[in-house]
Amino acid sequence: MRQESRRAGEQPLKMMEHSASDSETEDHVQPLLRRKDTGDLQKAPACCSSRYGLAFLSCYGFFVAYALRVNLSVAMVDMLKNSSSANNSSSVCPHHSIPVPKHNHTASVYDWDSETQGWILGSFFYGYILTQIPGGYFARKYGAKWLFGIGILCTVIFTLLTPVAADLGAGYLIAVRVLEGIGEGVSYPAMHAMWASWAPPLERSRLLTISYTGAQLGTVVALPLSGQICFYLDWTYVFYIFGAVGLLWFFLWSCFVSNSPSSHKRITEAEKTYIMASLKNELSPTTDYIPWTSILKSSPLWAIVVAHFSYNWTFYTLLTLLPTYMNDILGFSIQQNGMLSALPYLGCWLLALLGGQLADLLRERYLIHTVNVRKAFTIVGMVGPAVFLVAAGYTGCNYVLAVAFLSISSSLGGISASGFNINHLDIAPSYAGILLGITNSFATIPGMVGPVIARSLTKSNTIPEWQIVFYISAAINIFGAVFFTIFGKGTVQPWAVQ
Repeated sequence: MRQESRRAGEQPLKMMEHSASDSETEDHVQPLLRRKDTGDLQKAPACCSSRYGLAFLSCYGFFVAYALRVNLSVAMVDMLKNSSSANNSSSVCPHHSIPVPKHNHTASVYDWDSETQGWILGSFFYGYILTQIPGGYFARKYGAKWLFGIGILCTVIFTLLTPVAADLGAGYLIAVRVLEGIGEGVSYPAMHAMWASWAPPLERSRLLTISYTGAQLGTVVALPLSGQICFYLDWTYVFYIFGAVGLLWFFLWSCFVSNSPSSHKRITEAEKTYIMASLKNELSPTTDYIPWTSILKSSPLWAIVVAHFSYNWTFYTLLTLLPTYMNDILGFSIQQNGMLSALPYLGCWLLALLGGQLADLLRERYLIHTVNVRKAFTIVGMVGPAVFLVAAGYTGCNYVLAVAFLSISSSLGGISASGFNINHLDIAPSYAGILLGITNSFATIPGMVGPVIARSLTKSNTIPEWQIVFYISAAINIFGAVFFTIFGKGTVQPWAVQ
């Protein structure tokens, strides 16, 4: 009765407010599945559904993308002359030796100095940043399926060409890595644009976390497996094997995925009705008009930009410099234990999945405002990692405790996957791909400059120097969480619905 009287009294005002289906006021009092404007909307089963099929296939796609992104960092150890000497370098703490199997050295090796290695490893990001905003634009205008598929296919093809490029010279390898980054740069904006048409509002957290945690899963598998491939075969097979896995994904993606429920050939009528009815008041009816001025002046968007930038500063610092810290400070070569290097990403993957389930449960069953869920998960997923990152700098030579703290720090970061990371779909689902392209462009900058700044601060490789690096990362993380908490929103913005 209370809900009916509220709707009756406010009906003239609801024309615009219904478009903001996750309004801070409306989603608490009138859950999406119980609203009058959606009729007797029945939630379609998740088992064997097309939307969850899309989630798992896109998870496989991000698995491929990140496996191809990180495998070079492992293969690089074997691509260099006298690479074994790195394990004999002095460190602050005593070395912890681990027996390694007989190494296969049949592939070519190269005499690249540290500067050249840095250009090779960093070149990916220079291509990656170029296609973020164009990726969101073209996905919205022409459809996300083929943009996402061909983007990763290009990455696969250039990965297969990596051994040839390396033989031709470092310049050719850098060019190949830039092209890989260009191809992979469209992946997140394209997928965000696709989920705008596929993810019912109350299932966004769980569907998107299943999809995007393929990135952590690819890292978890690629790091140890690449090391084993290098040991028992040679480094060239790292690129050939993962390239073949990528080709298989592209075949499955081409056959079983469609741009929207309305164009899907195998979706049930009940699921199609459920998805389209739940989104009918959120999406703009035209794909031609893009309110660029309103987008760039939107404070909720800039809240996501700051949070995304801050989170990635810590993420990329750990991704690129954790092996250096482990070897130079703790005396433990992370290349000798693939599972140790993968442990932080395994925890991140697990907590991201569990966080997605919890976030949607809080919104659907306990009727907690979307904006409060997003902010709470962002705070836990950014402040928590900052605390354990700083703590890791004070573990001394206790490498077990150091690895534990670093793993907890990375794992807690997975919680933010249900926070700022999918907030684009809350504030502007019609333009989610473009918004992610904007935020991810800024969030790629830490991958370029963060590790460079960190290395400039740790020239002597002392524990106090690394403590400064951890403090800086933690401070940036906390600032991003506070900024998002102040300016973040959970509503569809007025400019997002024409």
